[in-house]
Amino acid sequence: MTVPVELREVTKVFSRPGKAVPSSWLRRLFSSESEKYVAVSGLSFSLKEGEILGFIGPNGAGKSTTLKMLAGILQPTSGEVRVMGLDPMRHRDKVAKHIAAVFGQKSQLWIHLPAIDSFKILGEVYGLSGRETLSRIEELSKALALTPFLNVSVRKLSLGERIRCEIAASLIHRPDVLFLDEPTIGLDIDARRSMREHIVKLNATFKTTIILTSHDLVDIERLCTSVIIINKGVKVYQGSIDELRDRYLHIKQVKIRASGLIPADLLPPTVRVLRNDTVLEFEVDTDQVPLAECLRKLISGGFMDDITIHDRPLEDIILSIYKSEIIKNDKNVSSPCNYAP
Repeated sequence: MTVPVELREVTKVFSRPGKAVPSSWLRRLFSSESEKYVAVSGLSFSLKEGEILGFIGPNGAGKSTTLKMLAGILQPTSGEVRVMGLDPMRHRDKVAKHIAAVFGQKSQLWIHLPAIDSFKILGEVYGLSGRETLSRIEELSKALALTPFLNVSVRKLSLGERIRCEIAASLIHRPDVLFLDEPTIGLDIDARRSMREHIVKLNATFKTTIILTSHDLVDIERLCTSVIIINKGVKVYQGSIDELRDRYLHIKQVKIRASGLIPADLLPPTVRVLRNDTVLEFEVDTDQVPLAECLRKLISGGFMDDITIHDRPLEDIILSIYKSEIIKNDKNVSSPCNYAP
């Protein structure tokens, strides 16, 4: 069976103008001097059919560069990239039939046309017959619940409805691999939940291999079977979502709005207090102290006017991974390299 996605020791180096001496701007204008910037370093991974990978990291980590190499937009400096067994740069036309992408802030739909018209146009682009296109529109409409607004102008759709249509448009040609770049960005809570349900459903229906990038850890937890964390071009973690959850998502950050200073002794001694005035902020390791135990006394004492609970920021988790001796010794972790062109 063909492996949908495979990268072997992939490195991408960009050249950019070297640092200028303030008095030498004219010399720099005509100079060919440049410095090397390593965007991706020694990245290796492969995906099975139907796998949903969470590909995450801070801005500038190398996620977009990696996706562009998979799509055949960028040529790796070294290493091998394969999509359905093909080199995306050498076989760009063939690979294009196997892949699709959805970007949360970019549209491939014609905004003044009904979504169904965009689907028909895309069917023509991919060389489908009229009958095939209509059959796939019907199939996708059921999978993504599009029927109520198929004939509505795209500009009149809600953001959640539009993103579902964007996903349908990407699947018209039945790609083997789908890149989802922040698909829930800008959606409200209900729309996010609905979008996740639809992504799970289409994955189960079409066995599409999905690479999902997101800064929302809830998206990653609910959708992905595996996760890769990349930072400064280097893979710092690879494993199952269950393993990531067990190791790093048990620490919760809690913010409580109160009418005044909250007595510190109401919280267990292992809780880390970050702020305590009219707002109480603390961090709790739920492996050591149940969250309910932390909140019980605050609720019974009448101190709580409002509460927000969320996971630690992704950047903090990445820092924890760097500091973790377990991860440092993990055979799946790549080491930073100094690239010598």
